[in-house]
Order: sequence, then C-alpha cells, then structure tokens
Amino acid sequence: MNESLTYPWGTTRRFNSYSDWFSAFHGKRVQKVSINAGFTCPNRDGTKGRGGCTYCNNEAFTPAYCTPDKSVTEQIERGIAFHRRRYRRADSYLAYFQAYTNTYSGIERLRTLYEEALDHQGVAGLVIGTRPDCVNSELLDYLGEMSRRYFIIVEYGIETVIDRTLVRINRGHDFASVVKAVNDTAERGIYTGGHLIFGLPGESRSEITESADRISELPINTLKIRQLQLVKGTAMAEEYRNHPEDFDLYTADEYLELVMAFCERLNPAIMIDRISGEAPPRMLDDPRSWQMRSNELFRLFEQRLEAAATWQGRLFNKENI
Repeated sequence: MNESLTYPWGTTRRFNSYSDWFSAFHGKRVQKVSINAGFTCPNRDGTKGRGGCTYCNNEAFTPAYCTPDKSVTEQIERGIAFHRRRYRRADSYLAYFQAYTNTYSGIERLRTLYEEALDHQGVAGLVIGTRPDCVNSELLDYLGEMSRRYFIIVEYGIETVIDRTLVRINRGHDFASVVKAVNDTAERGIYTGGHLIFGLPGESRSEITESADRISELPINTLKIRQLQLVKGTAMAEEYRNHPEDFDLYTADEYLELVMAFCERLNPAIMIDRISGEAPPRMLDDPRSWQMRSNELFRLFEQRLEAAATWQGRLFNKENI
C-alpha cells in the first residue's frame, strides 16, 4: 500500500483521524468547552481509596475558565467567550464534562447537569469523561436515549490494560471493568472513547506495544494517547524521586517510535484523537519533559509513518479479536 491508495478508513492519511471524521460528521466547526461540575472520584472520597490516581492533578489540564463555584451555564458562557478570543468562532459547541469522574453521582443530579448544558442554545452535545467503574444500566440507558437526539460521547480513562499497573497507580478497578463498561456503552449505540497513558512505571515498551491487541478488542470509536508527565503535587512525582529506575521517560523521538509501533497493531476502525498531552510547563516536575503542541506531533507522526512505509493497522490481526 502506498500514499496514493486509500486506507481502510477511506482517506490517504496513514492513520484513522478522529478530527477528520468529526469535521465531516458535523459539517461545521464545533468546539469543546470544558466544565468542572464539582465531581470527585471513588478513589478520592474513600469509597475505594484515598488520594486519587497517583499521576493526577486536575489543575494540569482543566482550563482556568471552568470552576465548580459557577453554574454549568456560566461555565459554558465563559468557555465560549474564551474560545472566541483565542480561536476563530465556532458554529456550535460540545459541553465537555472533564474534571474528575463525571458520572459519579445519582441519576437525578446527572440529568440536571447534562440537561442544563444541552439547554444552552450553542451546545450540540456532550463529552463525558469518566471511569469504567462509575457507570450503570440506568445511566447508560438514559445516555443512549439522549444520543438519538444529540451528539454524546463517553470517554473512559483506561490508562493501561495491565492490572498490576492499575493497582500501582491507585485506579481502584481492573481491566475487566473497562471491558464491561465499554461493551455496555457501545451496545446502546453511544459513541465511546478511551484514554491511555504511555510510560507508566514498571511497564516495558514491548508491553505497551502489545497492549494494542487488547485495546483492538474493545468496541471503542476513538482513542486518546498521551505520554506520562510528572506533575507537581502528585504521588507519582514523589515516586519518581524515590525510584527513578522504575520509569522510562521517553524523549520525543522515542515516544513517536513507541506510538508508531502501537498504532501498527491497532484496529484500523479505531479513530485516533490525540497522541500526546500538554500540561502547562509550570505544573511539570519532570527533568526530561518535552513540550510539543499536539498538531506538531501529529505532523511528525505522519512523516515518520510515511518514511517507514507503514500505517495504522498494518500489523493488526483480526483473528486476535
């Protein structure tokens, strides 16, 4: 297969781009606005543990315009104003419930929050970030019904397929919980996404590459990948100081090679949304950190794929799913 040919997802790009699909699907410019609705997590409030995930500090990725002391409507208005100043005007917006676990509450509170967002005239749908152990049939039935009228996507923090790592990072669930939640969500016709972190302590590069086989089994539509970043104030930053030998903090070149190797084995039906994270430099506690905008890394990624004459799914084996 070469650049002049169309790949399985119907374009000549060497990976299945969620951005391309998203633009074509909506037929107009749609922007996400983040919301912090004041949720917590079961591994923070004592239900399953304390302290949260060892890598997590929500300040590293939550925009300043969204704070839980403001209503959902106020946060949407502030987010729209922020994006209009920083980017070109969007035609409509998705309300992104981003901070912590955004399904971790009773169904009535969730309905109130989600429907307040959807009542905003500029909002066309919801992006809901959550954990795989914090959904149930009642909620998914509700979201399934909503998805017939609005664009709804539930994004699960998978982080890794390796159970020993999930224990080490204090996730409070196993990979079997991921499989169940993703299957239950997809069965209701809800768009489903997953997040992975490359570079968690104790994981080898070969384990990360091979994890593409297990991710490929899941009926997810989109995948976000990011490099581990050691963020100030986290247990993982302290763990690195005590046991740096357990960490493989990649250079940008090493990371791109790892993402390529993973994507070669990844189911070509899965759309790739991101391949890196961007924490503010002031929040990083990482002696080898590198900062590169997501679009720049994607450009280098595509150049590497072309130079290696490879593409997403080249080594994908349907018999493994």
